[in-house]
Amino acid sequence: MQKPATILSIATELNITAATVSRALQNHPSISHSTKQSVLKVANKLNYKRNRIASSLRSGKTHMIGVIIPSANTNFFGSVVHGIEKCANEKGYNVLLYQSNETHEHEIKGIETFLAARVDGILVSVAKNTADFAYYEELKTKKIPIVFFDRAEDSAGISSVVIDDYKGAFIATEHLIKNDYKRIAHASGPQHLKIFCDRKRGYEDALKKHDMPLNDLFIYEGNVSIESGKTAIQYFLSLNNKPDAVFAAEDFTALGVMKELKAHNIKIPEEFGVFGFANELFGEHITPTLSTIDQQTVAMGKESFELLLQIIENKTETPVEKKIVLKPVPVFRESSQRKNIK
Repeated sequence: MQKPATILSIATELNITAATVSRALQNHPSISHSTKQSVLKVANKLNYKRNRIASSLRSGKTHMIGVIIPSANTNFFGSVVHGIEKCANEKGYNVLLYQSNETHEHEIKGIETFLAARVDGILVSVAKNTADFAYYEELKTKKIPIVFFDRAEDSAGISSVVIDDYKGAFIATEHLIKNDYKRIAHASGPQHLKIFCDRKRGYEDALKKHDMPLNDLFIYEGNVSIESGKTAIQYFLSLNNKPDAVFAAEDFTALGVMKELKAHNIKIPEEFGVFGFANELFGEHITPTLSTIDQQTVAMGKESFELLLQIIENKTETPVEKKIVLKPVPVFRESSQRKNIK
């Protein structure tokens, strides 16, 4: 059996030093382009495979990052991970993915797994039942490079990349108002998470701007799921003064809202308007199509990785908390546009 190729065997074939080969493989600026090309050509010919363990021991880096998502069942998180992986691969990093299944216990287990694998940094979108952020504060004191994306908590002092949830919710609610809906309800998410608090505030402030009354009975706190949307509509339809539109905290809740409205033979958008948040893929394929807020998922992934890389590369310094806020993009479709019905 042929012995695996090494840096030394490449150097011998090219009659150059092993140090030159090593620097060429790392794309070091001191090595000429022609030498790099020659090294790569011979490396490919000899089927050279870099020993990442040895490399990490020398550099102190594994060139791996960990990414924790609440669920792999949504296009939203899949699209963010796509943005992370694209940027990471361009920078020579591999991505390890862990699904918390929306539980804080699995979230911590995922982080511990990543730390045991000696990843260089971690990206986290927190689970919906994560209410205690002391663990993250401890990670920060240990100078573990970590960045929140989408679901973040400012009080933890962790850098983050988020969408402007407040503005997105304001835009969605104001759109419903401008389409002549008079009694707009909100199917919200867990209020211990900042993103859902911000979306609720955006909803309330849009009503205030247009001198529409705030009715506590028109706010239903759910758990961001199809079933939650169905339950919200069952509750709203039980009221004496029933709403005629719902701004849902995210698209799966909005889907549940629409399914339950159809079960009650309520026409969307003629009799009832619906607006979601996240721009999940199914939104443009259901009837009627779902109005929603696009969260620039690929850009969120890219910005999250680049922010984490900054922290990794400046690990010896105390990282300054940084927050990147992306602009929400409204996607107006059929479910909220009563004015367009002739």
